[in-house]
Amino acid sequence: MGGQGSLLIVFGHDSYYRFVVVDDPNQLRHETLSFLKGRGVFGTVLIAPEGINVMLCGSLDALDSVREWFESDPRFSDLFIKRTACENMVFRRLKVKVKREIVPLGLEGVDATRGAQNAVSPKEWETLVQRGDVVLIDNRNSFEFALGRFKNAINPGVTDFRDFATFFDDHLDEWADKTIAMYCTGGIRCDKTAAWASERGIEIVTLDGGILNYLQQSDNPTSTWEGNCFVFDDRGELDATLTAVLQHPA
Repeated sequence: MGGQGSLLIVFGHDSYYRFVVVDDPNQLRHETLSFLKGRGVFGTVLIAPEGINVMLCGSLDALDSVREWFESDPRFSDLFIKRTACENMVFRRLKVKVKREIVPLGLEGVDATRGAQNAVSPKEWETLVQRGDVVLIDNRNSFEFALGRFKNAINPGVTDFRDFATFFDDHLDEWADKTIAMYCTGGIRCDKTAAWASERGIEIVTLDGGILNYLQQSDNPTSTWEGNCFVFDDRGELDATLTAVLQHPA
């Protein structure tokens, strides 16, 4: 199984999200910030009417307490946590922000709160991506694709997630007889894109938990994955064992 190599585990990095209706994002921000202050965790929590997106670093005990606090709210029960190990604190400060969207697709009226559609496990994904009738799309920015990707994946050539919808429409006719499979770092971009596509009658198969979950769960990740995975913190890149390619000083 993919692992953390010989990394000395000092801190953990947790990422998770939930698409769910949040009636009062400002109130949730106030409650979240009040709880997190002084707990020794740093990173970003985004709150929007469509849900939460959490990326935090801290001691394992501190991260567990934050997860338990979020999950005590029925809206956020049973969160899918992607945890990786860190030698150092990989965020510089704590930010809790209210946004219009927890991940911006750039299109009005996309409702991702209905839940993930057609997400498959890492084991199922390995079989899926080797089929000849599958179009495999990387739902990340071009610089992320350049660092690492699933073998035979298509690079949409976008510099911003908002550009992805145009790329998708431009090529949809070519994929009429194909199964469309899509992946991203942790799953959130794919869930939002899949919701948009589903509203138009287009079904997309996504990788549950994204690249991070795949590298953690796969017995042989390099059979289908090549290169490193970009992450949005001081580590920059993780290899196939989820170890930082270059550890930054604290």
